[in-house]
Amino acid sequence: MATPSARTATELGVPAVRPSDETRPIPLQMAPKRRGKPPKHFADLTPEERVASVVELGEKPFRAKQLAAHYFTHFTSDPAEMTDLPKATRESLATTMFPPLIRPTKRMEADGGTTVKTLWHLFDDAKVESVLMRYPNRTTLCVSSQAGCGMACPFCATGQLGLTRNLSTAEILEQVRAAFRSLDRGEIPGGPARLNNLVFMGMGEPLANYKAVIETVRALVAPSPQGLGMSARNITVSTVGLVPAMRRLTDEGIPVTLALSLHAPDDDLRSELVPINTRWSVDETLDTARRYFEVTGRRVSIEYALIKDMNDHAWRADLLGEKLNARGRGWVHVNPIPLNPTPGSIWTASERSVEDEFVARLRGHGIPTTIRDTRGSDIDGACGQLAAEEDDE
Repeated sequence: MATPSARTATELGVPAVRPSDETRPIPLQMAPKRRGKPPKHFADLTPEERVASVVELGEKPFRAKQLAAHYFTHFTSDPAEMTDLPKATRESLATTMFPPLIRPTKRMEADGGTTVKTLWHLFDDAKVESVLMRYPNRTTLCVSSQAGCGMACPFCATGQLGLTRNLSTAEILEQVRAAFRSLDRGEIPGGPARLNNLVFMGMGEPLANYKAVIETVRALVAPSPQGLGMSARNITVSTVGLVPAMRRLTDEGIPVTLALSLHAPDDDLRSELVPINTRWSVDETLDTARRYFEVTGRRVSIEYALIKDMNDHAWRADLLGEKLNARGRGWVHVNPIPLNPTPGSIWTASERSVEDEFVARLRGHGIPTTIRDTRGSDIDGACGQLAAEEDDE
């Protein structure tokens, strides 16, 4: 597909600030350090496998549906709450089917308690984070799909941790169940509520853990009591641009929102900011994102972290607008994200006037553009920061 010719900061007389000025590049890590698997959990199983498992334990097949109702409708795995199960076998059945997978070790609140960030320890003491955000008219949960991340983006706290391991389907769903339960019980200010939106934008590259993430999505959208009954349109799966996995997701037939973390429209800079770009270029990645829209009808979200003097130049906004429009109109929405500032570092937020100009340039190209709400900045809102701090203690 024809696209505008690339321009460089040097050609335009813009002082070049490079990622290497601040951090030494680290290699991409596609394979996890650890491959230890957590215990098999009820949420890892298909409905048919759940029936087979309870029968193997000497129970009637319908017990599987009862357990599903407790887990996916009442958000509990506590046998004391499963009073419709026989008292004699309740404890052993629940213990076998719902082994503990995650435990909260640190909780931080912001925005009057309506933003809650949790650091979880997994069965092997790997660490992940989730963030629950309650707004006046909706609730959103940001979940992790990997412990750490192997994509090596230098401005990302998680990327600097490296990849420890992939999460299982149940480990992801346990983060979700905890949020549903907290909202259902009125633990977040504003009274009882239901989780409306879920974003795979926590720790990890979701499409690098494709099998567990897509199985999680299927459980999220499955009708109660076999799943959580969420709308696929309210689920967002982010990626830095793993093109083969993006194509696979396109063919799934589940109309989730695809969010592409682009962060630069030119290969020269993006290959440093998002190292996977050395394998799949900006143009190839955008072509794949455009196909996702064509097949699913779901508008793609372009995530763009605005970093002062790095990628926030007006000419880059123009180049981004041109590249998106070269692939048609109405298929994309851009979310510029003010970076959480780090004192004394080049990894800091753009000036407000620069941010406004960047947005104005995109809108001038007819690109729908909305600055991302950066809730939780006062509690280390960027995923990976709590885990990194604990490692330093």
